[in-house]
Amino acid sequence: MNLKIFKLKLILFLMELRKYQENILKSAKEKNTLVVLPTGLGKTLIAFYLIDYRLKFFGGKALFLAPTKPLVYQHQTNFSKIFKYPSAILTGNIKKEKRKEIWENSKVIFATPQTIANDIKRGIISLEKVSCLVFDEAHRCLKNYDYVFIAKNFNEKNSKGRILGLTASPGETKEKIMEICKNLNIEKIEIRTRESRDVKPYLKRAKIKLIKIKLDEEFLLVREMINKIYKEYLAKLMDTGFLINKNPSKKELVELNKRLMNLKDKPFSALINLAILLKLQHAIELLETQSIKALYLYLKDLYERARDKKNRATRELIKNFEFERIFLKVLELHNKKKEHPKLEKLKEILENKLKNKKEFKAIVFTQHRDNVLKIKEYLSAYGINCEVFIGQAKKRNFGLNQKRQKEILDEFRYGFINVLISTSVGEEGLDIPEVDAVIFYEPIPSAIRKIQRAGRTARTREGEIIILFAEKTRDEAYYWVSWRKEKKMHSIVEKMNKELSKKDEKIIKLDKFIKENE
Repeated sequence: MNLKIFKLKLILFLMELRKYQENILKSAKEKNTLVVLPTGLGKTLIAFYLIDYRLKFFGGKALFLAPTKPLVYQHQTNFSKIFKYPSAILTGNIKKEKRKEIWENSKVIFATPQTIANDIKRGIISLEKVSCLVFDEAHRCLKNYDYVFIAKNFNEKNSKGRILGLTASPGETKEKIMEICKNLNIEKIEIRTRESRDVKPYLKRAKIKLIKIKLDEEFLLVREMINKIYKEYLAKLMDTGFLINKNPSKKELVELNKRLMNLKDKPFSALINLAILLKLQHAIELLETQSIKALYLYLKDLYERARDKKNRATRELIKNFEFERIFLKVLELHNKKKEHPKLEKLKEILENKLKNKKEFKAIVFTQHRDNVLKIKEYLSAYGINCEVFIGQAKKRNFGLNQKRQKEILDEFRYGFINVLISTSVGEEGLDIPEVDAVIFYEPIPSAIRKIQRAGRTARTREGEIIILFAEKTRDEAYYWVSWRKEKKMHSIVEKMNKELSKKDEKIIKLDKFIKENE
């Protein structure tokens, strides 16, 4: 097909709203709305149509905020394909005099929140004439994030403006969701899942496959060695009286660390033991769920960090004879190229898929950057055409700049790459092509990230969600935690929406009463 014709057809396809999008847009026209919609189901298109509606009937400007520059550029590019309003991008790389000029001469501005917040504080721009303000990845609108300041400023300056929040998941607790709704002055929540009545007809089936994997004896031996030293430091911390639970989760330890750090007289001995426990928990996680190489690099980093005299917890840990034994055992496994059984299973899955379909595409998501590189090294050795997709920050002298990220996505889109191996950078918002399978190298305890990962498949064609799961490890706990959190999140949002509707009804009745008695 001619490329120009293909692009024209794509634009026409992009312009068509589905029934659920029309229903959501109807709410967004009338009230400040939070849209909760899984990745890949067209949240952004709803925002584009709301911008068009507000500019046509209310005038002014529209501001579309996204948390990263790649997302900002992506949204502006897609918007320009559909609507012809003068639009522009604002980032901190542009000189402030030029930013002011761009702001004044553009109808639709796409920007990162940091740039807009700074320009408001400096008096370079004003939100007074903004009739539509969109917050992409609205679950970030918490605490000190710039979204909070911008929303507050907008509501103070512009009582007639409209706010639209977009997210795949607003959070996992009622408190967080309420905080987001309060910060954005939300009046209506529009939530949909893949099973919603007006969504289901547009989607293909997503098969979910849970693959259980057993750790072998050498992995179990290393875990036993780490657990032995972990129990030693846990007992020391419990002796201080700050911890009662004999089996604390990572979350509990992090929260305890925050509490102790806020004390006027800091209990340094307890804080050192606590820091060691968190390091050992991380080591166990890498062993159980990632790879020997990822664990080896982490332990090696600890030895290097111990040279910094300020890092007392790390120096205390590496002085421990049992820790030295652990490092030597991990080094031995690393040198003899001992691999996590997940790697062999992953290779087996991909080889079978590619054998049946040469143009098969998959995204493998993994938590840790060191493991991304290990997976690529392992799969490439067996001739699997794969590439890494990570963030821009340099770690171990390796990161992908924006240009290279775009090149990799284009290569993946046009079939030059079959498998993308990604960290969390591939979860949030980026225009990654639809794939035949999403593979979780490990389950994650976050409902937001689980929804974002899963949304990369089964849109216009059937897809698979494959979850690799190491038995009797934290993989097991994380799998069920994310499942429960997602279910709970949907329940909380539904209840909150009913509360907002009741509140709205009371306001309408009050207005009617006032008018009747004037």
